[in-house]
Amino acid sequence: MAERSVPTHRWLLPLSWMYGGGVWFRNKLFDWKILPSKSFDVPVICIGNLTAGGTGKTPHTEYLIRLLQQAGLNVAVLSRGYKRKSKGYILADAHSNAARIGDEPYQMKEKFPQARIAVDADRCHGIGRLLELDNPRPDVILLDDAFQHRYVQAGLNILLTDYNRLFTEDCLLPAGRLRESASGKTRAQIVIVTKCPQDIKPIDLNITGKRLNLYPYQQLYFTRIRYGMPAAVFPQAVSDRPLPKILNGEEHVLLVTGIASPQPLAEEVKLHARTLRQLSFSDHHDFSRKDMKLIEREFSQMEGRRRLILTTEKDAARLKAHPALSEDLKPYIYAIPIEVEILLNQQEFFNQKIIGYVRKNSRNGSLPQK
Repeated sequence: MAERSVPTHRWLLPLSWMYGGGVWFRNKLFDWKILPSKSFDVPVICIGNLTAGGTGKTPHTEYLIRLLQQAGLNVAVLSRGYKRKSKGYILADAHSNAARIGDEPYQMKEKFPQARIAVDADRCHGIGRLLELDNPRPDVILLDDAFQHRYVQAGLNILLTDYNRLFTEDCLLPAGRLRESASGKTRAQIVIVTKCPQDIKPIDLNITGKRLNLYPYQQLYFTRIRYGMPAAVFPQAVSDRPLPKILNGEEHVLLVTGIASPQPLAEEVKLHARTLRQLSFSDHHDFSRKDMKLIEREFSQMEGRRRLILTTEKDAARLKAHPALSEDLKPYIYAIPIEVEILLNQQEFFNQKIIGYVRKNSRNGSLPQK
């Protein structure tokens, strides 16, 4: 297994030590019961990380939604709605958009319309509001990106870490990308190493597991990204023309992303595109009118009739309602879905762990036994 070098800004380490001291003291206040941590009479599963973004929380949350819904459970998801242009508690509905609830919650609501998707920076308040819902009342609540929100005591904590940037090999902000030290892993019952290479060998997984140095009560899983077939972001815009032969080596592709780690997607697209242009913005980027003009200009410079704009589902959520998006571009914009695959034939064990936790901790005695 090749050694991986995690890029850090060593000259910022003094600031990281100061930041780490504040995080350590805050965690101790929770450990000493000085700051309150509230539990609820409903199964609560937290999906989070120790890193500032880029570990794949949204596709893993979507995996859990799909799994639990297939088991006949009523699922609610609570997120803070990062970079949304609203405040307080909001329950997503058919009229919600990315600006109001955030791009990731909007994406989940579009894909899982039967799930209750809500946003609230105050997770305790948000859970309380979700539990007021009926017809039906949620059987389980998923907390998206709430590992550091310790005011809620989740019954099951799932901690994600990127295979290419393990939390044991990173350092605290601002020198590295850790929100808290690697010792925070002790609060997790499940640890998932995400974004594993397609050609990874069992020995590499074994070495990675040893590097994490987990405790006996913690279960370790490995996942990798699986890309689906691109779908039109504006289906009505392509209804009057045949769909192009997407990504079969004939398409000229402009890849537009506003995610933390766009390179793996770019490498995947490059394998199937005739040519690739790339516009990369920061994670959760708020596209401006200037950005729209840049996308239009880059696309106009592409040669050939078979051309398209490819983006992620998360970015599509922000592009979809943008007032400055050219009508001429809409027929060419496609979003590529991202799912996760659990490795080492551990999918059934993982699924049973999740569903078993929900059934064991639910007060609803009529939960389906599917």
